[in-house]
Amino acid sequence: MRFTKPRDLLAVGLIAGLLVHLLLRVSYDSLPELPTFAGFTLLVIAVADAVLGFSLRARIRRKPGAAPVQPLTAARAVALAKASSLLGAIMAGAWGGVLVYVIPVQGEFDAARHDLVSAIVGLVCAAVLIAAALWLEHCCKTPEDPHANE
Repeated sequence: MRFTKPRDLLAVGLIAGLLVHLLLRVSYDSLPELPTFAGFTLLVIAVADAVLGFSLRARIRRKPGAAPVQPLTAARAVALAKASSLLGAIMAGAWGGVLVYVIPVQGEFDAARHDLVSAIVGLVCAAVLIAAALWLEHCCKTPEDPHANE
C-alpha cells in the first residue's frame, strides 16, 4: 500500500465536483434546501482521525507509558486514513460543485443564498477531514532508526 498523493485526491474531488455541478444544473429547482450543518458529520470523523493519529504517533514512537502498536492496528489505521481522505476529497468536490453552482444563481432562487452557507460549511469540514486523514496516515509511518547506519 502506498501513501496518499495529493494529486489523487484532487482528481477525485474534481470529478465529484463536476458531477454534482451537472446534477444541480439539471435539477436544482426541484431540490429542497440543503441542511446548513450537513457537513458537520465530516468534522466528527476528522476529530476521530486526529485523536487516533496523536495516540498512534506516541505508541509507534514508543513514548514512555504508551503501549506498543500491533502491526494489524497500524494497517487498519492507514486504511481508515486513506478512506477518510478519499471521502473528504469526494465531499470537498461535491460541496465545491454546489458552491460553483449557487454563487451565480442567488438572484434566481431564494434557496441559493441558504445553500451557499451550507456549501461553505461543508467545504470547510471536508478540508478539515482531508487534513486530519493525511495527519493520521503520516502518524502511522515507522520512524527512522537512528542506529540503522552503524
